[in-house]
Order: sequence, then structure tokens, then C-alpha cells
Amino acid sequence: MRLIAVAFFTLILNLSNLYAGAAPGGRLVVPGNLKGKAIPIAIEGYTGEAAAVLKFDLEVMGCVKVPGAEAAFVLSGSNTGAVKGALRDAAGNFAFNRNFQGGSLRQQAHALSNDVIMALTGVRGIADTRILYKMKTGRRSDEVYVADYDGHKPVAITGDNTLVASPRWAPGNDLAYYTSWMKIGGVENTTVVKHDLSNGKRTIFSRYRGLNTGGSMSQQGSVGLVLSRGNQTDLYIAPPGWGFETDFKHGRHPVRITNDKIEESGLTWSPDGNWLCFSRGLQGLYKVPAQGGNPVRIRTAGAFRPSEPDWSPDGQKIAFTSQGGRFFTIFVVSAAGGQVEKICDGEDPSWAANSRNIIFTRRGVNKRQLAIVDVVTKRVKLLPALTGSASQPDWQH
Repeated sequence: MRLIAVAFFTLILNLSNLYAGAAPGGRLVVPGNLKGKAIPIAIEGYTGEAAAVLKFDLEVMGCVKVPGAEAAFVLSGSNTGAVKGALRDAAGNFAFNRNFQGGSLRQQAHALSNDVIMALTGVRGIADTRILYKMKTGRRSDEVYVADYDGHKPVAITGDNTLVASPRWAPGNDLAYYTSWMKIGGVENTTVVKHDLSNGKRTIFSRYRGLNTGGSMSQQGSVGLVLSRGNQTDLYIAPPGWGFETDFKHGRHPVRITNDKIEESGLTWSPDGNWLCFSRGLQGLYKVPAQGGNPVRIRTAGAFRPSEPDWSPDGQKIAFTSQGGRFFTIFVVSAAGGQVEKICDGEDPSWAANSRNIIFTRRGVNKRQLAIVDVVTKRVKLLPALTGSASQPDWQH
């Protein structure tokens, strides 16, 4: 057996190390009348790529660019040689005045955007994060890609010329799991692949006869799977360190968590690793204890056919897809269940680390596009750098 491995080498620059000099920073107070609204900010002195990056980043994370006379806050600076930035409020109170060095101009602008959001909200920005997704490459082929969160610097990490699905980051962001329809020995079968992103090494994580998908790792190292064993499709959990090519030969298998004739799909872990949330046929969303037990229904009042759940990193909410006929809508519900909140049209939701932004798939004409929504303001921005048909994004935490 030979796996086609595409080595993926990348330099992950810590944006906190880009500062050349900084005045003491602090928080600025966002006026109470802006709660739930986009924060009006003026962006002055920047040109070209730096100006575009700052506008995109800040508007994704809850701001809106406005003229200085309408702004509650002003970000002023330049990008001559390197990015410089000072943030103040309309009354002239400064949060910081910083210069950046090292890295590319884009990285410096991303770092400045993160600093602005930290000063305004107290929550770390997500402008330096990355995404996994699948890109359509042929009538019956996709590849798994990794890119900056805004779609820039895309790199294919597979080159198998076959179907793929459900790429997922593992905690720590050094590993990825995904489902591949690869052929081994001339036989095609769904296969959950474990992919080390630091060196490109791949191993078969699950290749039982029939359906193998899921491939989602908890913070504790257990991996949730959806397998069709015993003539039915159920949830399974592989313990930390489990490997198909070693344990299977010795009769060790993932532990079955559900056991019924209804097909489960779309699993997601709670951040503490105590629960798995999943879609159960047409019945809706359920959660089950990681150690096994009776599944508990999550009430999603107001949504039709919920599927593709994703648990927010703060543990408070679950985003999911609702399908009504040909139309797909993203909703958010409390992790305890209840009345849903409509966010936007789309599918395949994945939370950012700030538990405020969601990246998702939007269906276009003859292709699918990735977009980001600010859950608070419901404002949507398409990723400008992706030109192909991309879907099923997963946001690193």
C-alpha cells in the first residue's frame, strides 16, 4: 500500500513578536449604544494591501469603516517600510501607538488588526488564524487545502485526485483529519486519514469496510468517528494513541457510542471533551456523553432538519445548518437547546476561536464560496482570495 503524501511545510509567525516598539496599551470603552452593532472606526493613512487587509480584518471582527467625522474610534498610521498604527477614541484617548517589524506587510497588518480588537473588546483577534477546506478540482475529485483565514496563501495538502470530505484540525493545529475515497490495492473505500502538517506524513486512521468518516479529535486526544459496522451507522470513539494499522491487527477497535438503526452524522466535540454533538437522521441534533450513555436531544425550536453542528470554543453555543427544500440556513442555539437564532444563508458552519465569527459555505452559480459572518451584527463577507469552488471549512483554534 502506498499513500500519495504532499508534504506541507509552513512558517507560522507569531504575530505578537512583530513589534519594534510600543507605547503602553490599554482598553478603550465602546459606547453602550453600540452594543450589538458594528463599531464605527476610521482607518487613516494606509494604502494598497495594508489598507485592504485592515478594512477586511476589522469589519470581519465587528467594526465598520466610516469617515472620521462619523467614527467612535480612529486608527491612524502608515505602511511606508513597515506598518505603524495608533488607536484612539473620538475624545482623543489613546489605547496604543505601535510599530511592527519582521514578517510580511500582510502579517503586520493582521497583527495591528488583532491589537485593535483586543483594545476594543478585550478578546484576542483572529486575523492570524488559518482554515482547512476542500476545493473542487474535477468532476469527481477534490483536494484538501490550508490557507490564511481570509483565503490568502492557499496550499494543497493532498494530491490524490479523488473525493475528500470533512477536513478537521486537531488541537494544537499540527494534525489534520479528513475523509478520502482513495484506492488502495485497486479498491476504493472511504478512509479517515491522519495528516501531520509539519512534515506531510500521512497514516490511515480508519478504513473499515463501508463508511469511515468524522475524524474529529477532542482536547484529550480521543477521536470521534462515524462508522458503518454491523449493518448500521453509529458514532464511535477511538482512544488517544489508537491507530488502525497497529490496533486493528491486534483486535482492538474504537468504542461504539450509539447503537441504533438511525444514521448519525456531523459530529462535534464540546470544548471540555465530555460530550459529542451530532445529527441523527431527520430527527435533529443530539448529544451523548463521551463515555457512552443515552443520547439527549438538543431542542432547536424554529429550525428544519438541523445538521452539521459545530460547538463554539467557549462552550456556550452550537451553530448548525438547517435545510428547507433547496435552501440552507445557518442557525445558532444555546448548547443546552432552546429557541434558535437565524444567522445567515449558508451551510457547513465552523466557529472561530473568539466564539463570535463563523466561517461557512455559500452556494453560488456553478460553485461554492467561503464566507465569514459576524454573529453579533449578522454582517457577511466573502473571502476575496478564493477563486475556485471551496466548501466544508474548518477554523483552527
